[in-house]
Amino acid sequence: MMDRATQSALAQGDPREEAGVPAPAVVTPGDIRYGELVVGYNRRWVGTPESVRLAASTAQVADVVREAVATGKRLAVRSGGHCYADFVTGPETQVLLDVSNLNQVYYDPARRAFCVGAGTQLGRIYETLYRTWGVTIPGGICLTVGIAGHTSGGGFGLLTRKYGSVVDHLEAVEVVVVDAGGSVRTVIASRDPEDPDHDLWWAITGGGGGTFGVVTRFWFRSPDAEGSDPAQLLPRPPASVLVEPAGVPWQALDEDKFRTLIKNFSTWHERNSAPGDAGTALASILFARPKSGMGVGTLTQVDATVPGARELLADFGAAVTAGTGITMAMPPREVSWLASTKFVGGGTLLYDPTLRSAVKSAWMRRAFTDEQLGAVYRNLQRDDYPNPLGVFQLMSMGGKLNAVASEATAMPHRDSVLYAEFETFWTEAADDEVNLAWLRDLYADTFAATGGYPVPGEIVDGTNINNPDPDIVDPALNRSGVDWSTLYFGANYPRLQQVKARWDPTDFFRHSQSVRLPG
Repeated sequence: MMDRATQSALAQGDPREEAGVPAPAVVTPGDIRYGELVVGYNRRWVGTPESVRLAASTAQVADVVREAVATGKRLAVRSGGHCYADFVTGPETQVLLDVSNLNQVYYDPARRAFCVGAGTQLGRIYETLYRTWGVTIPGGICLTVGIAGHTSGGGFGLLTRKYGSVVDHLEAVEVVVVDAGGSVRTVIASRDPEDPDHDLWWAITGGGGGTFGVVTRFWFRSPDAEGSDPAQLLPRPPASVLVEPAGVPWQALDEDKFRTLIKNFSTWHERNSAPGDAGTALASILFARPKSGMGVGTLTQVDATVPGARELLADFGAAVTAGTGITMAMPPREVSWLASTKFVGGGTLLYDPTLRSAVKSAWMRRAFTDEQLGAVYRNLQRDDYPNPLGVFQLMSMGGKLNAVASEATAMPHRDSVLYAEFETFWTEAADDEVNLAWLRDLYADTFAATGGYPVPGEIVDGTNINNPDPDIVDPALNRSGVDWSTLYFGANYPRLQQVKARWDPTDFFRHSQSVRLPG
């Protein structure tokens, strides 16, 4: 463990970060940049802050926070801008702190870890880590997502089954915090349980963004990594992967075949998701769109370097379609892993800056019941919802993700085999209600037996703070009787509240679903 003097020196700012950084920018209404900066990738949430501050170093971040404290301004922080709720650009935000210029990625020999600025997007991280050292982190597929929000909610992607979540590789984090007297300071908290600030590190590993302070830098190193060779300190992705798209139109599906496909997909994951299982070399995304859309499809990726990779892919496809009489698969493409990040991630709708969107989610411990899949099918087949951009989606989980205890990180969802998303995208504000109504119906009908939300139990394990749902705090819509904090954080929430009390005792960093102070 580093001594406190070294910790303090590092927290003053790495010379590599401070040298040559641009001056902090202040953007106010009337500036041509203002309209671009007050909206993220979801046009449902457009803010009207008094100013947007673009900080390019830890010291600049601390200055912005210090000014907001002194003037009593409500501050919110944005990294990549991919938020499904009003956490950042809500009506109460007066100062929007944008950290997108904190985007350096470099190897830090003092910590034997890779330092990543809080504003760095996933695509840049993948490119830099892989091209320079041949390593990566097991993050998400959308390349423009910012690392700060992604990590603060846990972080996962197509390599998670093999390598765990992003936070499983988090060695340390730098955070600008505000104490009870309003003093602003910078702290580095580490994975080391002997670190007196370890609890802050723990809270960042899944407690959600905008709650404890402003994260400015992350250091990544796998917990079992030894030595000081950077090429050995994070997972090495496959040299190449097999990527196979597959699909079947609605014309070839009835309800029985639909339910069989989804149950087959889910059952395969129940049987092939133990940590270390050979099946964890494969990860897949299944998506089903409304009847005006394409039908049901999958996008599957397999490590092409493992023995029997093509057989694993073929057996998976056969298992998914068993008993349906349907052939879905197309010839797989073998591409480099880095190329696959662009191939898989390039089609995401979150690259379109004109869209509005909403999402709901569920961690799946087992397959949906027939009744639940019947509810999904009925809502996808509705004649009164013509939007082809709605989607019911399942993503492979399990594997190494489940090798970590639920209390080891703030993200508690460590015994799931699938992750389910219920999502829709649209363009016009006039269409908000029809799209939100369809999404609410789809979700509420699926979880009708537990009050419209995925209450932790035999089949499900709550929902995901990184896909925040504004409806979750509304008792008229969340009729489960289970608080949003339990659905997001499970049994870890009381501990998160204690960390909140220590590190943000005045509740300076807050939004509509931030961790609450105890009491």
